[in-house]
Amino acid sequence: MRIAILSFEYPPETGFGGIGTYAYYQARALAKLGHDVHVFAGATKPGVTHSEHEGVKVTRIKREGSVHGMLDNARKARAWWFQNRVTTSVDAFEGLAKAHAKRPFDFVEAPECGADAMVTTTLLRVPTAIKFHSPAALIMNIYDTPKTDRVLTTFAEQLAINQATVLTSCSQFLADEVHAKMGERKPIHVVPNGIDVPLFDRDDGIDVHAKFGLPKDKKLIFFANRMEERKGIHLVKAMVEGTLAKYRDIAFVFAGRDLFGWMEKKILPWVKDNQLQSRFFYLGQLALPEVRACLKASSIFLIPSLWENCPYSCLEAMTAGRAIVSSDCGGMPELIEHERTGVLAKNGDPASFVAALERMIEDDALRARCGAAARAEVEKRLTDVAIGRRSIEVYQSILDQKPLAPQRVARPAASSVTSPEVAELRSRVAKLESELEVQRCRNGELKASRPFRWGSALVNVLTLGRGRRQA
Repeated sequence: MRIAILSFEYPPETGFGGIGTYAYYQARALAKLGHDVHVFAGATKPGVTHSEHEGVKVTRIKREGSVHGMLDNARKARAWWFQNRVTTSVDAFEGLAKAHAKRPFDFVEAPECGADAMVTTTLLRVPTAIKFHSPAALIMNIYDTPKTDRVLTTFAEQLAINQATVLTSCSQFLADEVHAKMGERKPIHVVPNGIDVPLFDRDDGIDVHAKFGLPKDKKLIFFANRMEERKGIHLVKAMVEGTLAKYRDIAFVFAGRDLFGWMEKKILPWVKDNQLQSRFFYLGQLALPEVRACLKASSIFLIPSLWENCPYSCLEAMTAGRAIVSSDCGGMPELIEHERTGVLAKNGDPASFVAALERMIEDDALRARCGAAARAEVEKRLTDVAIGRRSIEVYQSILDQKPLAPQRVARPAASSVTSPEVAELRSRVAKLESELEVQRCRNGELKASRPFRWGSALVNVLTLGRGRRQA
């Protein structure tokens, strides 16, 4: 199968977050499975570059032309996220359209976040899978953004979602949220994120004790994420204060971009005032090999996020066999089974995290047991190749016009006992969902085929955006 992956985030140049990490693992996994994979990613400098890595073709695009002029009003309204979505989707379409004209793609995959496929799904008739990671409609209100930007960004992402051939999600939690809060009626297939275990296990020769001055005689509690409220950074001071005074054999290590000055302005001054520099370390943003090395040297991994889907920070800690203390928010209970593969603390409650950390610090057997079980869980169902196969299964079913009925991922709180009536109802719903997918495929074949000019189509998109905002 010839597959295009649209993702502005793609390492190393634009490997900013979890979507970039997912795109990297997914592209390589599909290539390992024998598919022809071409990634269309963003760039930090203007121009177009082509390269090939580990069997994956990569085209990076950054244009500064007429589209940027069209977005002057968005910039003046501080609609930065919306501006990013439009420029990203136009750049992705430009690269994809040229490659598709030379040799058509069988399938396109793109994240909903970033609206990378907004223009492509408008102008090209190629089956497209949109994968949910972190929709603006669900998370953008957490950030300090103007209402205009939130409305337009949500609209841009929704346009790509509406025009997708099939929808997938990295967690059941997120699929349920999209159905309930975004009003999505189409079926959503849950395909978790996957990780390349042999790559993670590789020894990159990084001695974090020597490089970063981390103590060898203490249990290291590691946090690796962006320093922002959604990731729970505003809660960590209470956690640190509640444990460092009680346990002399621990130290905290933090890594990640300090986007909003939480570490620089609020936490590090407090660390200095309390003379905790020998037991509190902030390493800044690290490259992936450095993160892996820090994980392997740590005893406990901390995830205090307020909202999560299927984060790579957790997958990496599981792969490293670390004991994990995590918030019980979002999709975390689908990765962490309480007291088997980690310990869950109450979302947003520092006291609950302190209690969970105390358990992990004091109980060597619990740490070892949870770490081993977490690693086994990754090997069982979350490897990059396993996830790649699942994705291909969904894509092929669409191409064959025999769509699979989405399979619900069991949530921990759900009962395993199902009545015959409920089982029958679920079967009927699954059948209806499958029939709906078939009808959608047929409708896609009837899509108007008159040629478009992407420039005029983009103007229409922007006009619709203003119309939605006024509504």
